[in-house]
Formats: sequence, structure tokens, C-alpha cells
Amino acid sequence: MEGIAKKEIIKQLQEKILVLEGFKKAVSARNDLDFGLRAMEDAFPCRVFPTGVIHEFISPTAASATASNGFIAGLLSTLMKKEKPCLWVSSKRSLYPPALELFGIAPHQIIFVDVTGDKEALWVMEQSLNCRVLSAVVAELGDVSFAESQRLQLVVERSGVTGFIHRKRPRRVTPLACVSRWRIRHAMSYTPDNLPGVGHPVWEVHLEKIRNGKPGKWHWGWWGGQFVHLCPDKLSQSISPKRERYA
Repeated sequence: MEGIAKKEIIKQLQEKILVLEGFKKAVSARNDLDFGLRAMEDAFPCRVFPTGVIHEFISPTAASATASNGFIAGLLSTLMKKEKPCLWVSSKRSLYPPALELFGIAPHQIIFVDVTGDKEALWVMEQSLNCRVLSAVVAELGDVSFAESQRLQLVVERSGVTGFIHRKRPRRVTPLACVSRWRIRHAMSYTPDNLPGVGHPVWEVHLEKIRNGKPGKWHWGWWGGQFVHLCPDKLSQSISPKRERYA
């Protein structure tokens, strides 16, 4: 019993530290939202995908930017389940709105804001993150300073809105105040039973950093309205989606 009491005390202290570091929703979100990322839950603080924080995505090429947009859309499909809209900011809109339906998102649920440059995109993002009626805010831009990212992180710690900074072809990759940094790449598409034709999308997901978590690399697909984990050595084999869903 004494050992159990110590573990509970340590758990409570860890949760208090997470709150002080900006993870105010880490504990409350434990059973609130299921992103279907169970195969990588050990990488996240409290074993849940962090919400109410700022996530950074790095895309050095147009192909990786498309892959990142797809993966972000998969995350948004869960964040938007409470019927709250999302705001998407960009200076060169590359997202095809009807494609969002693949992820269960109706195009009219996304508010698209077109801006002229990074500074304006950051300003719109900061103002929007203060709006608690939004489920999330996504901003496509190039370069961001640490001070600018810190301002955004402080805003979401008050509002609880989740933010995604998608840096497309940045000139420099410098440390930011974001909770995580991701790099997403396309992988070979998956077709059940090796059938011919266009397969389901598959991403190579590299979590480069995660505050109070464990970075790593995984392969995720999307079909049946959810993320599906794929082991690298099985990507070229015939896989039953039901059997490998949480492999």
C-alpha cells in the first residue's frame, strides 16, 4: 500500500509540473478526445496527444507540405468533433477544401483566411487563438522567431485552443517555444490484399521533439475515418486493417 501511495504522489506531482509547463489540458483530455494514435501514446505527456498547445510542422518540400496538411487534417477531424470550426491561415492557399471530406471534415467547417505574408499570418493566428469558439488554428508560413512562438504559446495556455504552425520551406530551422516539432513525409500508399489501384494514404511521421515526451518515428495510414498504424516491415505485405489497426 505504501508503494501505491508513493506512485500516486509522484503522479500528482508530475501532473502539476505539466500544468506549470503549459499542459493545462493534459489531464482533463485523458478521456475526452481519442485521436487514434495509440501506437505512439507513450511519446506524449500523460499518454495523450497534447491539446491547447502549439505544434510545429516542418516541410522542406512541396510534397512534404502536402503530407503535413493531410496529417494535420486527420488530427483536426478529432478536434472538430465538438462542432467547433477551425481557422486556416495562409498566404498561398494550397489546400483543396473538398479533399477535407476524406477526413470527415465538411469544407464549410474551415474558415480560410488569405494573407499577404508571414507577419500578417502570425498576427491573424495570435488573434484567432484567443477565440475559444474555435477548435484549432492552422497557419502556413515560412519563418518564425522564438519570441513570436512564445507569444502564441502563452495565448493558447489561456484560451485552450490548439494551434498548428506549418512552416513551409523555412530558411532556417531554429528552436521555438512550441510543445512539439513534427516532420511528415509521404510513404508508399496501402491497398488491402495488394489489390491494384490507388491506395490509402500513408505517412512517415517523425516526431522530432516533444516536451516531457519521447521523440520517435512511425508509419501511419488513414482509412475508415481514422489513423491506422503500420509497421515498416509490413508495409509491402497484405495487411488486414482490422487486425493491424492498433499494431
